[in-house]
Amino acid sequence: MKYQIKGEPMPVVICQLEQNERVTCESGAMSWMTPNMEMETSGGGLGKMFGRMMSGENLFQNHYTAKRGPGLIAFASSFPGSIKAYEITPATPIICQKKAFMACSEGVELSVHFQKKFGTGLFGGEGFVMQKISGNGFAFIEIDGSTVEYNLSSGEQLVIDTGYLAMMDATVSMEVQQVKGVKNALFGGEGLFNTVVTGPGRVLLQTMPITGFAELIAGLIKPKN
Repeated sequence: MKYQIKGEPMPVVICQLEQNERVTCESGAMSWMTPNMEMETSGGGLGKMFGRMMSGENLFQNHYTAKRGPGLIAFASSFPGSIKAYEITPATPIICQKKAFMACSEGVELSVHFQKKFGTGLFGGEGFVMQKISGNGFAFIEIDGSTVEYNLSSGEQLVIDTGYLAMMDATVSMEVQQVKGVKNALFGGEGLFNTVVTGPGRVLLQTMPITGFAELIAGLIKPKN
């Protein structure tokens, strides 16, 4: 499968498939395609459906296959930001925020990922439940705003404000750290907790979490009398 990512700040990934190649996406994610792309909708069993629901995705997925020759299919972003493509191997699964998954090639699987420490999910902002993308192939994920990537060495740490963590390698650990000092926590405007990630592995940050954008817009909307 060949692909191109075009456009900002509302990007689209355009996938070019050889005959009988297949790509999988969430239901309703397709933006445009050639007429020879055939769709099949499936849930993959109750366990997988429940896992996708817990991780913020739809119960069903659509599988598109190029029939009678090469085909083209495109998936556009739903929010101003970025689309990132990652090559997934059995040794390099990734962990993403909820609703990050867009599409993947055949051989890649989306599943639910639970944070091991309950406090991490309860206070970390990234959520107790995240998405795990594993298998063998390409995966496309949607990021809010622009992206900054760090490659942490073993034991190297990064302190992240709530909502800015978009993706990390499965080798990276994550926990919650309380903001020190009562005055800092109450009046610093940064909340009570930060997310701390520890290497080794890649960490992808996003510059405009959709939750922060929604809060900003809500604060600007004045109720009508």
